[in-house]
Amino acid sequence: MSDQQLLERLEQGVLWLTMNRPDRLNALTPSMIAQLRGALEKAAVDAAVRVVVLGGAGRGFCAGGDVQAMAEADSQGTLEERAAQLRLSTESSLLLHEMPKPTIAMARGAVAGAGLSLALACDFLIVSKTLKMTSAFVNVGLSGDFGSTYFLTHRLGHRAREFALLSPRLDAVEAERMGLVNRVVEDQDLEAATADIAARLAAGPGITQGHIKANLNAAEQGATLAQVLDQESLRHIRCAYTEDHNEAAKAFVEKRPPVFQNR
Repeated sequence: MSDQQLLERLEQGVLWLTMNRPDRLNALTPSMIAQLRGALEKAAVDAAVRVVVLGGAGRGFCAGGDVQAMAEADSQGTLEERAAQLRLSTESSLLLHEMPKPTIAMARGAVAGAGLSLALACDFLIVSKTLKMTSAFVNVGLSGDFGSTYFLTHRLGHRAREFALLSPRLDAVEAERMGLVNRVVEDQDLEAATADIAARLAAGPGITQGHIKANLNAAEQGATLAQVLDQESLRHIRCAYTEDHNEAAKAFVEKRPPVFQNR
């Protein structure tokens, strides 16, 4: 098997990252996790990347960790050492959620375990009607990683306990009704629908988008109203100094669409 377990393609400011183990429903391996983390670290600071789209090859997004590989894995090392290694692996979720650029998960079929965590870490989750979503951790005797606790609690509130402890299997309609996904489309339309949203985001004011994400994350993470007001004010004025804001104001007066340059 090729060690290229993550495919990368940059087109018109959109970085398409594809988990590439279709025969195993893109179950995560140490190699794939390392490749994903590296790609996201680079994308976060690469001016050529305006939007990141994460998807999976074949008929599924990601079925979570490779249970067979976990069963065969070398368990040497102390509990603390192994926990530290896992924490490093989960950095991809933090990058997807907090990088100053929009992120989109494009999912069909299986979305489970750490795959669910990665999908929910993104700013947008676009799915096809083939979606089968579940927490799955409890089914393999694990408590959850890659931010599952954080994302489920913020998406579902008190219902996160039901979802995590009982691990129901949701179809696309149920997942949308519960607020876990942003949009449901026909399977054959998934890539086109995702590309349309990605293109709209890539054409937007990138600096402003980064500040919007930072504001939302601060509010999500428990900042007080006074703290949110302080941060909003500072970021709002920072945006006012950008060329993109000046272009938007000029375009408004001239009654034309703005052309943003991410400056």
